[in-house]
Amino acid sequence: MSNIKVGIIGGAGYTGGELLRILVNHQKVDIAFVHSNSNAGNLISDVHTDLLGDTDLTFTDKLSQDIDVLFLCVGHGDARKFLEANSFNDNIKIIDLSQDFRLKAKSLKPKAKSDLENQSSALGLQPSAFIYGLPELNKEAIKTAQNIANPGCFATCLQLALLPLAKAGLLKSEVHITATTGSTGAGQKPTTTSHFSWRSNNLSVYKAFEHQHLNEIGESLLQLQADFDKEINFIPYRGAFSRGIMASSYMDCDLSLEEAEKLYQDFYADAPFTHISKENIDLKQVVNTNKCLIHLEKHGNKLMILSIIDNLLKGASGQAVQNMNLMFGLDEREGLRLKAIGF
Repeated sequence: MSNIKVGIIGGAGYTGGELLRILVNHQKVDIAFVHSNSNAGNLISDVHTDLLGDTDLTFTDKLSQDIDVLFLCVGHGDARKFLEANSFNDNIKIIDLSQDFRLKAKSLKPKAKSDLENQSSALGLQPSAFIYGLPELNKEAIKTAQNIANPGCFATCLQLALLPLAKAGLLKSEVHITATTGSTGAGQKPTTTSHFSWRSNNLSVYKAFEHQHLNEIGESLLQLQADFDKEINFIPYRGAFSRGIMASSYMDCDLSLEEAEKLYQDFYADAPFTHISKENIDLKQVVNTNKCLIHLEKHGNKLMILSIIDNLLKGASGQAVQNMNLMFGLDEREGLRLKAIGF
């Protein structure tokens, strides 16, 4: 097959930059345009300076219909507005990295339902027109999808920790989760809590018990375990590092450690980026990769699940490319055989 022609909206931010770093080295992709109103005419390597020598592409404020897939790397709410303001041929596939089209009709957080009902239509693209793009959950649907809603970073890390238990109907108690994310999870635009002098040597809790990614997690768990009605008690932390997420989840579970490990290994048998480790795990094993690593421990009747990802790759742009690969019949690992920083 000929190379996939790609258009990128919002190429100057963190997720757009990570997407470019992957796609300039993807053997099956030609980048048709990278759209940015604020950087039109500038070299991509002037904004993403690490790409100097890798590409001579420039940003543009023009759009083209001569593409196969469009990536939306814009802020939450802006993807829907962009699609309302711009029309694209029906044959062009869309992969949205914002939260605009992730939620369907049900959620563990009731307020999300009213938010969803009030969401206006973007050229007829309702959330139901988008497949939720977590390959470990919806791989077969992704392969035939026209539009993908790429999952959130926390949502990806936490779902991968819980999905095998939901599939087996074993989420029977409240779930307790603590997770710490790097500063890039807040986006490129500086804020008080992402400023180096505040974030360095610091730690803080935010959005305790009400993080927006709980809505995604709830829908996915209900997809696999329809009777799940327990609380997910999620405490997110801001970490004093740039990238990555480490989550610890625990709940009551009657499985032995050996039974739990087999359950997880079987569930992820055909998931090339999600792996079960018998040894304890650390964040540097996944930073700069599209991997999720999971480690299980049994403490009395509690099962603890550690899960780690790179928030910008498996939690955003890497997973978006994984979805593109599946949509176009490629090996889902294409362009994503990346090296962890290690140390």
